[in-house]
Amino acid sequence: MNPKSTLSIAGHPVHPMLVPFPIAFFVGALLTDIVHTQSDDPFWPSASSWLLGAGLISAILAALSGLTDFLGEARIRSLRAAWYHMLGNVALVAIEAFNLWRRVADGLDFVIPMGLVLSLVATVVLLFNGWKGWEMVYRHRVGISDK
Repeated sequence: MNPKSTLSIAGHPVHPMLVPFPIAFFVGALLTDIVHTQSDDPFWPSASSWLLGAGLISAILAALSGLTDFLGEARIRSLRAAWYHMLGNVALVAIEAFNLWRRVADGLDFVIPMGLVLSLVATVVLLFNGWKGWEMVYRHRVGISDK
């Protein structure tokens, strides 16, 4: 039997339904930071801040659903990939929370270069976390129906 998702709707795990949102928001923040390097328009750093805020809110929702699965199924907790995935996502949220906090506190002076660097680092962490999530689903069959 495959490891089951504890939190699901009609047999569909909730966590994979939620993770595309923080991914899109955080990558969007990187893209708007890159555009800001080429433009003095204050729209771009403002858009980045909003994307970071939306990414953090959606990441918390995705994290809660993932944590429910992690705590609810011993076979998931026994996977090294699950621990790396969880710890990587905690690091990601910490990086992006710091990124947003400093943008709000320091304004435009923080965005280039530090905000951009943090957005880039966060995107690299996202790639690692996605790789580990893929490993859990496609190698260890977490949340895959036995039917």
